[in-house]
Amino acid sequence: MTTVESDDVLTLTDEARNVVLDALANEERSEELALWIEVTGTRQGGFTYDLYFSDVADLPDGAAVRRDGDVTVVVPAASVDRLRGSRLEFAAQGGGGLVLVNPNTPAPSEMYPGVPSDILAHGVDGPLARRAIDVLDQTINPSIASHGGVADLVALDEGERVAYIVMGGGCQGCSLSRMTLSQGIEKALVEAIPELSAVIDVTDHASGTNPFYSEES
Repeated sequence: MTTVESDDVLTLTDEARNVVLDALANEERSEELALWIEVTGTRQGGFTYDLYFSDVADLPDGAAVRRDGDVTVVVPAASVDRLRGSRLEFAAQGGGGLVLVNPNTPAPSEMYPGVPSDILAHGVDGPLARRAIDVLDQTINPSIASHGGVADLVALDEGERVAYIVMGGGCQGCSLSRMTLSQGIEKALVEAIPELSAVIDVTDHASGTNPFYSEES
């Protein structure tokens, strides 16, 4: 097993360190525990995280380890680059809590895992993509703006003629999103661009206000 001693991955402010130490004091075998911080996924253009106490002895291979005052911080290898330069702070607003300030953002392939990476890399500059954007901007978005919704084209496979759409605002997580897609967006796009073979919704609806599915489903 190899670990990396690193001071540039994640630091704690004094206030955050005190909060962690107070919580650690309530744990059994506190002297054997470290604060583990890792990226668990993406949501609304940013990363999601998990912070927990676990044994220092269980350090995984390639983890970044740092002694910050009286707190040992562990970042698993898969999260090191995603958290590099981050800072754990304490925010007093809203009752107070720990906040992770991360200068890094997910790559497009992480935000839209339902889109093939090679298609994402092509962007939305192709002829069909430009036509689809015009339809969204001129026809679809004005009609769904009344309930705070917006639909954006994130990729278009010009070869297979498949459009990948992400919904935001009032459409994200709405229980009627599937109907909005099939009866509104998809219909309008296909009518305006008959060459399209499919319109796929790659929105993370589980992070919306009223998701029609959950991560457990």
